[in-house]
Amino acid sequence: MNSVPAPDGAPAVLQTTGLARSFTQGETTIHVLRGVDLAVRPGEIVALLGPSGSGKSTLLQAVGLLEGGFSGSIRIAGTEAAKLDAAGRTALRRDRLGFVYQFHHLLPDFNAIENVVLPQLIQGAERAPAEERAAALLTALGVGHRLTHRPSALSGGEQQRVAVARALANRPALVLADEPTGNLDEATADRVLAEFLRLVRGEGSAALVATHNERLAARMDRVVRLHEGQLEGAA
Repeated sequence: MNSVPAPDGAPAVLQTTGLARSFTQGETTIHVLRGVDLAVRPGEIVALLGPSGSGKSTLLQAVGLLEGGFSGSIRIAGTEAAKLDAAGRTALRRDRLGFVYQFHHLLPDFNAIENVVLPQLIQGAERAPAEERAAALLTALGVGHRLTHRPSALSGGEQQRVAVARALANRPALVLADEPTGNLDEATADRVLAEFLRLVRGEGSAALVATHNERLAARMDRVVRLHEGQLEGAA
């Protein structure tokens, strides 16, 4: 089966079809996702807009292959996730996806450059080129002077810049970002988002960015809105 085209006809780097997720609490069934059909084309940055509780994080967890219990189809870079075993899903996450969360989740005992080097080593890169790429990414994000600082010695904006560099370290086809500037003040959030968008576009990756902020969403290539587990269309 070939990848379903994205809206402009380009093969989709992410394609979900009929994606659904429900939870049962006692005698009540809660439908978090209700048949989500979504395509993201290569190089496209899509804002996933919706209020808290709309299912944004659940959708990102699904397409990030972070948990099971979903029905429907998830295709990433042409690979159907449902056909993979646990090892295959892990490899697909490692090689094709990058993640940025609202909280940076950096390893506290490692400095900035080490946090960006580690995912490359796990993928099989040699240390010298991994360090070179890490330094280049961190410099592009404006924290090249903080390479040897641990997360506790970095500001919130600097921590999130390191998290962005880590997400891009293995040249993912798709970056998934869940409220990536949600913990930052408005001015810092604007700067970090601008650097994130510039770097993702420069790397040629696609991105799906969950946010509830209309102003930030407007700076991306396209907006899709999630309401009560269903997409309401694109803008």
